[in-house]
Amino acid sequence: MAFSKDKPQILAAEVVAQSRLFKIESLDLRFSNGVERTYERMQPSGRHAVLIVPVTADGDLLLIREYSAGTERYELGFPKGLIDAGESALVAANRELKEEIGFGAQRLHPLKEVILAPSYFSSRMTLFVGQDLYPERLEGDEPEPLEIVRWPLAQAEELLNHLDFAEARSISALFLALKYLACEE
Repeated sequence: MAFSKDKPQILAAEVVAQSRLFKIESLDLRFSNGVERTYERMQPSGRHAVLIVPVTADGDLLLIREYSAGTERYELGFPKGLIDAGESALVAANRELKEEIGFGAQRLHPLKEVILAPSYFSSRMTLFVGQDLYPERLEGDEPEPLEIVRWPLAQAEELLNHLDFAEARSISALFLALKYLACEE
């Protein structure tokens, strides 16, 4: 079912803060009913990302544990990263697997494209399930070696109770991957 409503008119856009990584933009908007409001958002960069749920032939999920500055702790999640200029999401997904866990995937199935917080961010992330893994390592950009954690697929729901497994994108990907894998059987 298609949604049809006129988008608000952008009256003004201005960068109000900036760091090495982010630009915050203020938008003055006029809605179709005449109401005007100012919103703030991360200025769109046009770069999107991928996240992959790797599944081994032995029936294990491969996760990584890496430091997250936002939470100031090590988090458990699935391999992920930005799509480089000129790359497709599929190529980026295989590259990120090789960089972060030392495996490529013969089969990558896109699960869904998600947006973390559409009120503030425009960047999209394509979630994949990766199967038929083969060993191949590429140099990544991580500041320290990532810990690879094998988790039995049969115990995937228990992963949801793990204190370190809290990232919304990884949780969403796990649910979608489980649904996909159940249909594949």
